[in-house]
Amino acid sequence: SIANEAGRECDRNDVAEIFKRTPYSADLKPAGKYVAKDLYEAGGVQVVIKELLDGGFLHGDALTVTGKTIAENHAGVVFPANQDVVHRVSAPISPTGGVVGLKGSLAPDGAIVKVTHMSDAQQTFRGPARCFDCEEDAFEAVVGGAIKEGDCVVIRYEGPKGGPGMREMLSTTAAITGIGIDNVALITDGRFSGGTRGLCVGHIGPEAAVGGPIGLLEDGDIVIIDALRGIIDVDLSEDRLAARRKAWKPRLTDFGSGALWRYAQTVGPAAKGAVTQPGARAERHVYADI
Repeated sequence: SIANEAGRECDRNDVAEIFKRTPYSADLKPAGKYVAKDLYEAGGVQVVIKELLDGGFLHGDALTVTGKTIAENHAGVVFPANQDVVHRVSAPISPTGGVVGLKGSLAPDGAIVKVTHMSDAQQTFRGPARCFDCEEDAFEAVVGGAIKEGDCVVIRYEGPKGGPGMREMLSTTAAITGIGIDNVALITDGRFSGGTRGLCVGHIGPEAAVGGPIGLLEDGDIVIIDALRGIIDVDLSEDRLAARRKAWKPRLTDFGSGALWRYAQTVGPAAKGAVTQPGARAERHVYADI
């Protein structure tokens, strides 16, 4: 959204590429050991920024609201000793970020998955789809015992346009964890917070509401996820998917008027920030001389 306002081309896949080369160095919950208070007592966010600067991961000449550059703002920050909340970028918790971008036949426009503190074995999955057209139905299936080990829970029509509004799918992932079902994946065109656990893929695009492949899945289709290689596929031929796409019909939401209806008519894909207008690239009138 910020890039759109500035008239820059930058989407989720560009961010995923940055994740690949950015070290994970702050050991914070929900995946890590410490909380924000611990980070504050270890020196605060400025310690993380200074360490990234010294490691060459930030542009130190970028101007900030202080009137100084990022490098000038952090010139006096010293990395604190006798703490393990923040690691040196030369010896990080992991050499790459905690979020991985995925692409494949199930998400041609990409998707994201959080892999923080997950082993290599936990980052791969193959199993049958269990499809739900809203989060409430998926939640009821989980708490009702209908989801079994090895299933892939599919929550769709929860993207920016389909929701409308792209709700957070936290309750269903929490229920799966609470019940203690092992080896269950969850994929959605909705979004997650950082509190998710297990193999949870969000932001799948194109979303179901515009005919994306996630909207073409049927119960029993085999979903393949490989976060190590950045892949999310469905074990169906392109001919099978094309036939289903031809038979697919848009699903009506509960909002036929009002602000949410208006939002659904104009919102774009999550991969580009779910923006509702073209931003600076289409601007023809400047309101201020900056």
